[in-house]
Amino acid sequence: MPFDRAGLGTQVTELFRSQVTDGRWPVGSKIPTEPELVEWSGAGRNTVREAIGSLVQAGILRREQGRGTFVVSSSDLRSSVSRRVAATSRRDSLELRLALDAASARLAAQRRTPADADHLIRLLNERQAAWTTGNAHERVRADSALHRAVVAATHNALLEDVYEGLLGVFEEVQLHDVAGDTDDLAQLHTDLVTAIVDSDPDRAAATMSTLLQPMINQAAMPPP
Repeated sequence: MPFDRAGLGTQVTELFRSQVTDGRWPVGSKIPTEPELVEWSGAGRNTVREAIGSLVQAGILRREQGRGTFVVSSSDLRSSVSRRVAATSRRDSLELRLALDAASARLAAQRRTPADADHLIRLLNERQAAWTTGNAHERVRADSALHRAVVAATHNALLEDVYEGLLGVFEEVQLHDVAGDTDDLAQLHTDLVTAIVDSDPDRAAATMSTLLQPMINQAAMPPP
């Protein structure tokens, strides 16, 4: 695809941004490799690299060493909120997550459809399977997929949009929590899904609080 020489970097950046905003590169997905983007866009390697760098700086993409570049936000609004949260403490991030997750669990239990229930059960099983691997990123991905599905089951588009924008920060905070050989939170996640499937909003919200509150308490403790 041809580009004007003037402002080439901006044009390529906007081309890649449109892939995200139009949903062709959805949040959570891995984007094509640099050589693939060079071939697809027709731009030079340096221009492609600069365009990707601009979107990384904007908080829309995130590079992960040895894994590639992933979409973490679909809009500058999301990314600006995400950057603000990223600059706060672990405790503050977890408290925000609890507020959103508990509210989402309550609404999901009230509004979930049979299809939502089936989807949650499938993702719960995938989360359990992820803990049979030693891959922390895979565990975080599976856990996030389940929590995103809880938010999706609220059928509140604004809540889902805000949550997606913060997910990258939540995942960074969570990385060290998924280490170890056992999944200490497996039963609580089962209880959470059961409460939503059973349409019990109070139990769903309380279970989400039980999941996250110990992490908040730990984050609030002064370092030894």
